[in-house]
Amino acid sequence: MPYEFTLSHRVEFAETDMAGIVHFANYYRMMENAEHAFFRSLGFTVHGHEVGTTIGWPRVNAACDFLKPLRFEEVVDIQLLVAEVRARSIRYAFRFWKNEDGQRTEIARGSVTTVCATVNKATGKLEAAAIPEAIRASIQPAPAEMLAPFSSKPE
Repeated sequence: MPYEFTLSHRVEFAETDMAGIVHFANYYRMMENAEHAFFRSLGFTVHGHEVGTTIGWPRVNAACDFLKPLRFEEVVDIQLLVAEVRARSIRYAFRFWKNEDGQRTEIARGSVTTVCATVNKATGKLEAAAIPEAIRASIQPAPAEMLAPFSSKPE
């Protein structure tokens, strides 16, 4: 069962600030894009339908540590790791890598926690829901040694 996925991304001009460095908010977009691509790779979508209801995955927590600058037209690999799967939520860990002078350099490290949710048709409010069995059966948490870098602050 998958627990890891990598998405490559070339930095667009619109993602940079006046200094030519990727604006911090775009790291969150890249994490979300990697999550969506991960779901698609498994044959699912983050905006799916289950027997008469729509399933979504709102974020309840997101964080990112920025280690080195990333600039226009550089290519970054966004590594997604499934850190934890609970009854109604999934926590992802992300590492951003780029190749510099033949070496792989970590650029940033982040995490996102999402909750499986539906919209209550009577109240119009989001409600947490159990992760559909097909999705749950398709993923598992990454091995502890892969998640070890996330247990300490980056240097």
